[in-house]
Amino acid sequence: MHDLERILKALSDAEVRFVIIGGIASSLHGSTYVTVDLDVCYDRSDANLERLAKACKPYHPRLRGAPPDLPFHLDYETLSRGMNFTLTTDLGDLDLFGEVVGIGGFESVKPLSVRLEVFGRLCAVLSPAGLIQSKRASGRAKDLLVIPELEALKEMQESPKGSQRREALQKTTRRKPRRETKGGGRRPTR
Repeated sequence: MHDLERILKALSDAEVRFVIIGGIASSLHGSTYVTVDLDVCYDRSDANLERLAKACKPYHPRLRGAPPDLPFHLDYETLSRGMNFTLTTDLGDLDLFGEVVGIGGFESVKPLSVRLEVFGRLCAVLSPAGLIQSKRASGRAKDLLVIPELEALKEMQESPKGSQRREALQKTTRRKPRRETKGGGRRPTR
């Protein structure tokens, strides 16, 4: 199960300072790239580490790919001693990045973000330019493949019609999820 809306709500309600990065950020800008995990770059200030640990705790974060019996406790101490964490939670996969390759920490990532409405909440989302910069620096094949699409999206957003496209994309994130009907079809929830 992946409940992006609930993960973002938990982080926002706890006033965690973060920027959405990675595949979800690309999708929010219109990319066709599909991902199932939420990647965020988080502020590493003491107060934010406390808020982040508190926001994640109810959803039982554990290290993704680690043996199930490996002891792990996501708290202030753990966050302060580490940098990047790939987690599985009751709400889905959540990757926490203290630094973004090619950009740096939160204080360098934040100025490269834009505010977008996601599920009715304003969220900082890494801009196409920031995504391109990071993906180029990573050099991973899967990241390099998405750069041409991000460049096209960046160009579209910078054009006069780009703001209309962004508004249309934001409206799609505000839609309520669809549910199954008895006949197997799907209809919007109310």
